[in-house]
Amino acid sequence: MSEAIDAAVALAHRREWAQLLAVLARTTGDLALAEECVQEAFASALEVWPVEGVPARPGAWLTRVARNRALDELRRRAAFRRRLPLLVTDGAVPSPEDGLDDDRLRLIFTCCHPALSQEAQAALTLRLVCGLSTGEVARAFLVSEPTMAARLTRAKKKIATARIPYRTPPPESLGERVSVVLEVVQLIFSTGHTAPAGPGLVRHDLLDRALDLGRLLHLLMPTSADVSAQLALMLLTSARASARVSPDGRLLLLSEQDRSLWNAGQIEQGEALLVEALRRGPPGRYALQAAIAASHASAPGWEATDWHEIVALYERLFVLWPSPVVALNRAVALGMRDGPSAGLDALAPLLSEPALATYPYLSAARADFLRQLGRVSAAASAYEEALVLTSNDVERRFLLERLGSL
Repeated sequence: MSEAIDAAVALAHRREWAQLLAVLARTTGDLALAEECVQEAFASALEVWPVEGVPARPGAWLTRVARNRALDELRRRAAFRRRLPLLVTDGAVPSPEDGLDDDRLRLIFTCCHPALSQEAQAALTLRLVCGLSTGEVARAFLVSEPTMAARLTRAKKKIATARIPYRTPPPESLGERVSVVLEVVQLIFSTGHTAPAGPGLVRHDLLDRALDLGRLLHLLMPTSADVSAQLALMLLTSARASARVSPDGRLLLLSEQDRSLWNAGQIEQGEALLVEALRRGPPGRYALQAAIAASHASAPGWEATDWHEIVALYERLFVLWPSPVVALNRAVALGMRDGPSAGLDALAPLLSEPALATYPYLSAARADFLRQLGRVSAAASAYEEALVLTSNDVERRFLLERLGSL
């Protein structure tokens, strides 16, 4: 019975947290109070549901309890009517026919406001939209819980003092603001896809949260090509998650993975979303990345990978988004298409790129091309350099194995 109740509360937390917090933030005008009351509602569920049973509509029950707690607290604040709201809803709120009148969407845009650092945006989104505890958010960013608690508090205070409006952006700035939101979601996804440090390669909890956010954004903004493309990219990439590590914990490259373990359902969804995005206009950054992932997903085996297509897509992506990491990925694809010497030549200009100075995948890519060319001493040095820059245990074991094989 206890396990069933715990599971019901956990399911309600996953499904209802963002909606509850968003509704209370709008109705109370106080983000901190809203968060506190939602937490108390879930704590009450753990006490009441074992006695009275799980309600037919858990979300409605939680909303009623949280709202009552909020009203009780507001009544106790004698100076409530004289205080400034912590969240300012200045200006007109979009109407339902605009397709953006959703409390959760307002909450996401508030957490991802450009006035906040990207680090704060991602932390707030995980805490307030996804409902992760402060400790879980701290572990996601590899900091202590007190440090993350202070960081979240500063971000909330900035929302209050800067009077960041609790609303969706006006139409003229919507595109720019959506791009910020998508970058935050992508940051969460990337952190889950390959954990920066720790014993596991994949953080499935963060992957799931990022996918939840992507699906929510697509539900709320179904006509946005970038939103559709970004969700497609996450689905196509995460479809390979279960095949990236062997049963004994070894990192498996694309060439070694059992493709029957790839999630066919996610690949199908991702490809459909990519088509949907491409129908709406010229491909953007996420559409091109999703197209690269789709090219890998559609190849029946490693030998059938269309490296000509992938190189061409990376070249288009670099024109649109001239990132050093894109240049690195293009160089690796060139090496796959034209051979290790061509790959090394393409990597050479990137060795002086400041943004890649501590990026382990540059050294790892050089090491692999050097290994293929039989330049053992240089390859060993490159693997050792990559090891110094790598903190993920699974990736470190892979690099050590490659180094030992020399």
